Amino acid sequence: MAGNGRNRADVKPGLRVDIVLKQDQRTGKRTRGTVKDLLTNSAFHPHGIKVRLADGQVGRVQEIVGDEEI
Repeated sequence: MAGNGRNRADVKPGLRVDIVLKQDQRTGKRTRGTVKDLLTNSAFHPHGIKVRLADGQVGRVQEIVGDEEI
């Protein structure tokens, strides 16, 4: 279930994703976490849908890793 995170329909709360935080945009360093909230309202965003992770970090989805391990 890997995706690129640019289509809002593909990103849902509970998914494991890799995001790039605002301060890491220059380096491209990725942070892995679980989606809590979707912050982008448009259906598509070329740089990735902006999300808030369960731990409170905010960034743009670079890759969908899969469903949350339960």
